[in-house]
Amino acid sequence: MTAILRQMEDYHYAHLIKTFGKMRSDVVDFLMETFIMFKNLIGKNVYPFDWVIMNMMQNKVFLRAINQYADMLNKKFLDQANFELQLWNNYFHLAVAFLTQESLQLENFSSAKRAKILNKYGDMRRQIGFEIRDMWYNLGQHKIKFIPEMVGPMLEMTLIPETELRKATIPIFFDMMQCEFHSTRSFQMFENEIITKLDHEVEGGRGDEQYKVLFDKILLEHCRKHKYLAKSGETFVKLVVRLMERLLDYRTIMHDENKENRMSCTVNVLNFYKEIEREEMYIRYLYKLCDLHKECDNYTEAAYTLLLHAKLLKWSEEACAAHLTQRDGYQATTQGQLKDQLYQEIIHYFDKGKMWEEAIALGKELAEQYENEMFDYEQLSELLKKQAQFYENIVKVIRPKPDYFAVGYYGQGFPTFLRNKVFIYRGKEYERREDFEARLLTQFPNAEKMKTTSPPGDDIKNSTGQYIQCFTVKPKLDLPPKFHKPVSEQIVSFYRVNEVQRFEYSRPVRKGEKNPDNEFANMWIERTIYVTAYKLPGILRWFEVKSVFMVEISPLENAIETMQLTNDKINNMVQQHLNDADLPINPLSMLLNGIVDPAVMGGFTNYEKAFFTEKYMYDHPEDQEKIEKLKDLIAWQIPFLSEGIRIHGEKVTEALRPFHERMEACFKQLKEKVEKQYGIRTIPSSLDDRRGSRPRSMVRSFTMPSSSRPLSVASVSSVSSDSTPSRPGSDGFVLEPLLPKKMHSRSQDKLDKDDLDKDKKEKKKEKRNSKHQEIFDKEFKSTDISLQQSEAVILSETISPLRPQRPKSQVISVIASERRFSVSPSPPASQSTPPPVTPRTKLSFSLQSNLELNGVSSLEMADIPPPLPLKGSMADYGNLMENQELISPTTPPTTHQRHLPPPLPSKTPPPPPPKTTRKQTSVDSGIVQ
Repeated sequence: MTAILRQMEDYHYAHLIKTFGKMRSDVVDFLMETFIMFKNLIGKNVYPFDWVIMNMMQNKVFLRAINQYADMLNKKFLDQANFELQLWNNYFHLAVAFLTQESLQLENFSSAKRAKILNKYGDMRRQIGFEIRDMWYNLGQHKIKFIPEMVGPMLEMTLIPETELRKATIPIFFDMMQCEFHSTRSFQMFENEIITKLDHEVEGGRGDEQYKVLFDKILLEHCRKHKYLAKSGETFVKLVVRLMERLLDYRTIMHDENKENRMSCTVNVLNFYKEIEREEMYIRYLYKLCDLHKECDNYTEAAYTLLLHAKLLKWSEEACAAHLTQRDGYQATTQGQLKDQLYQEIIHYFDKGKMWEEAIALGKELAEQYENEMFDYEQLSELLKKQAQFYENIVKVIRPKPDYFAVGYYGQGFPTFLRNKVFIYRGKEYERREDFEARLLTQFPNAEKMKTTSPPGDDIKNSTGQYIQCFTVKPKLDLPPKFHKPVSEQIVSFYRVNEVQRFEYSRPVRKGEKNPDNEFANMWIERTIYVTAYKLPGILRWFEVKSVFMVEISPLENAIETMQLTNDKINNMVQQHLNDADLPINPLSMLLNGIVDPAVMGGFTNYEKAFFTEKYMYDHPEDQEKIEKLKDLIAWQIPFLSEGIRIHGEKVTEALRPFHERMEACFKQLKEKVEKQYGIRTIPSSLDDRRGSRPRSMVRSFTMPSSSRPLSVASVSSVSSDSTPSRPGSDGFVLEPLLPKKMHSRSQDKLDKDDLDKDKKEKKKEKRNSKHQEIFDKEFKSTDISLQQSEAVILSETISPLRPQRPKSQVISVIASERRFSVSPSPPASQSTPPPVTPRTKLSFSLQSNLELNGVSSLEMADIPPPLPLKGSMADYGNLMENQELISPTTPPTTHQRHLPPPLPSKTPPPPPPKTTRKQTSVDSGIVQ
C-alpha cells in the first residue's frame, strides 16, 4: 500500500474520489477508514525503530496522502450543509498522532543522523503542524464543536520541542478561548480541560522551561489585544504558568531518591489544585503524598494527608462521585460510607504515630455518627474501646519530644521551591541537630554550611552556589482554650511540641559596659519569632516560614522568664517522680543541687544584686511591678524545692546520704533567707488538682453500700526495693467517720521542729494507739451482730498529692470479696522522712466491676487473695491507723466477717506507730447514714 500511494500523483487522488460518484456516504466511509488505518499503522510501528529509512519513507508517503485527503475535507465537508464532525475529528487525531510519533522526534537521534534526516526529508512535524493550524482556522463557526475535546490533542502538539512549530500552534489556544467566550461568555470548559491535560502531559515527560516562557508570552500578547479577554485571559495565563512551574519541579524530582523533595513538590501541586478548586486533581496528588509518607513511616503526616480528603466529604447519603473513590480499597457508594472508612484508616495512622489526642478527636466525631445516625452499636463499642486505650496511652506512655530546626536555603543553586526560603523542620525521634545537618548536607553535597544564625546578605542570596543555614528553634506552647485551669504535665507536654505554628530562637546580646561581678545586669535577649504557613505536624514534616519578627527582652524580663522556667522544671520533674517511682534519681539530684547550692552561677543572688538595689529602682521606676513579680517567683521556688528534696530523701541511696544531708542544710539556709525577705508561699489547691492526675493505680477512693462489700482497712506503704520502707504507712487507705462540722488538723515543720512538739506527739500517739487496739478488738469480736439497716461506707485512699507512685510488686493491701486486713511492716527507718509541702487531698470514684488497684484487677484479687504476713507482735499493725478517730467504734461489721477468725491478741502492748513529721490536713471520709 505504501508503494502504491508513493506512485500516486495529485490527479490520481482526485480521480480516486471521483470513482465514488455522487454517493457522499461512500466518500465519508472511505476517508474514515483510511484515517483509522493510517493511525493504527503509525501507532503500532510496522517496522522496527532502527529501520530509519523505511520509517521515514512510510511517513513521507502518509504525509502526502493526509494532505491530499485534507483538501477533500475542505472542499466537500466544510460547509454548513455537508459538515461531518466525526470525519474532521478523525483527521485531527490522525494528524496529531502522526506529528507526535516516536520516529519523528529528531531530538532523540544523534546529531549526525538528525542532520541526514533533515537534509533528505525535512522536519515533517513542522509540515503537518502548520497544516493542522490551517485546518483549524478553516473550521470557522464549527470550531466550538471541537471544544473541549480537541484541547488535549492540540496541547500534545504544542508541547513538541520545536520552536517554530510551537510559535505557530500556541495561538490556537487563544482562538479556542475566544470561540468559547463568544458562545458562552466564558472559557471555563477550555480552562478545565487544559489544566487536566497539562498535568498528564508534563508528568509524562513533555514540556520544558522554554514552552512555559513561549506560552506566557504568546497568549498574553493575544489576550491584551482583545477587548473582553484582556483581564480574564491574563489571569488564566498566569494560572497555567504557575501550574507549569510546579509540575516541572515535580517531574524533575519525581524519580529522585530524596523523598522529601518529592513531598515538597507534591504539596506545591496539590495546594495549587486546591486554590483553583480542581477537586479531582487535588485528591489525586493527596494520595501520591500519602503513599510517600507511608514509605517513610511518617504515619502522622499520612493521617493528616488523608484527613484533607475526608474533609471534602459529608456525613450524608449523597452518591459518591467517581473521582472521590480513587483507591480500590474503598468500597463505598455514599459519601458517608467513604468518610467512615477514611476516618478508620486515619485513626489507625494517628495511633501508629502516637498522636492519640488527634485520634480521640476524630473518634468522638465518628462515635456520634455510630450512636445517633447509623445506630451501629457494635462499631461504637469497638471505637470506644480504642478511645479508652488512647486516653490510657496519653497518661502512661512516654513519647519522645522531637526537636525543631530552622533551615535556610540560600543561593541560586537550589531548586525554585527551596531557593532563598526558610523552613521549620520537625526532627525525627531522638534526632540531634548534628545528625539532622548531616542528613541535609547528604541531599545537597555541593552546599556550604553557614557558620552564623543571622540572615545572609544579597551577595549570598544572588550567588550561584548553595548555602545552608541550620539551627535549633524552640516551639512556642499554644494551649487549647479547654485547658482553662492547671493540668498534668503528661497531658500538657503533647502541646509543647505539637499543634505549634510559632517558633523562637533566642540570642544573648550585651548592652553597655560589661560588669565582671554580675553579667546578668546588662544581658539582653534578642529573640526571633518564626511563624510557619501551617501548624506542625501536618501534611509535611516541615513548612515554609511565612513571617519573621524580632523582639528584645530586657535583663529583668529575662530574669523573670528564667525563674519561671526553673520553677516549672522543678515542678515537672517532681511530677515525673510521683508518676514513676522507678525513675533514676540523678537528674533530680543535679537539678536540686544546682539551685540550692549554686557554687558556679550564684543562683538568684545575681538577680538581687542586679535589680533589687535602690539605684536600679531609682533608675527604672517603671519596673516596680516586674521586680515584685520576680520576688514572688523566688518565693514560690521554696515550696517546689521542698517537695523535690522530700522525694530525693526518700529515694536517695545510703552512699549518697551525705550529699543529701548537705543539700538539706543548704536548703534550710536558703528557705530561711527567702521566707524572711520575700514571704512564705504554700502550694494552692489548684496545684493539688493538677497533681492528682497520676496513673489510675495511684489514687483510688471507693464508695459502695456496706451490705454489699466487706469493710476493709488497708495500708499501702511505699516500700523501697531493698525492703526498707521509704514512707510511713499511715499514708494508706484509712477508714474514718464523717463527722459534721469537725475538722482534724495537725501541722508541723520538719526543718523547724522542737522538743516540746516531740513530747506532745509521743503522748498523743500512745493515747491513739490504745484506741486503735480497742477498735481492732471490737471489729473482730462483733461477729454476731447482724446488719439491720443499709449503710454506706466510704473507703478512701488518702495520699499526699506529691507522693511517688508505688510499684505493683510493693502493693500489699488489696480489696477482695472476703474481709481481710492487709498490712505493711512498720518502717522505723523512715521516721525522718521530710514532709510534703502540700495538703493531702481525697479523690473519690465509684467502684466498678472491673476495678483495678495498682494494676491488679479485683477479679484477680478475689481469686488469689494475698496471704497475711506473719505477725510477731502487734507492732506489725502499728502503722495501720494514724488518727485517733480513724475507725468509728459504732461501725457494724459485715456478714463476711463471720467466716474470718479474729487475730490472736498480742501479749505485749503495741508500741506507738512510727514517728512522722509530715504536715497533715483534715481528711473527710467515713460513714454516711
